Amino acid sequence: MRLKLQIPTEIVVDEDVFKVSVDALDGSRTLLPRHIDFVTTLVPGILTFEGGDQGESLVAIDDAVLIKRGAEVLVAARRATRGTSLGELQQKVANEFESRNEQERKSRTAALKLEAGLVRRFLEIQEGSA
Repeated sequence: MRLKLQIPTEIVVDEDVFKVSVDALDGSRTLLPRHIDFVTTLVPGILTFEGGDQGESLVAIDDAVLIKRGAEVLVAARRATRGTSLGELQQKVANEFESRNEQERKSRTAALKLEAGLVRRFLEIQEGSA
């Protein structure tokens, strides 16, 4: 099977595999090459796959959609991070959340400054017309 996992900015995985395990809304699934075709929604968690001589590989994913069609397994996720162990993935995900929280804090601060400036300007215009 060919596993292709994409996020909006990049292709995270594009490899030949012989097994993919995921957590869907309706439970855990393991896909093998002769599995039936289907579509499902994945929950945030760990996608595991095995292919070649690399052993088991891990990818932390956010909400995602999986399509199994013939020899293709296509996954589209908002965010995904690949790692070699659960500890490494935990650290990567924690760092990403920390980074996102900092970006969100900066965005909120900038929005509040814009809003305050806009209110101040309206007040100045109101005072000037009175």
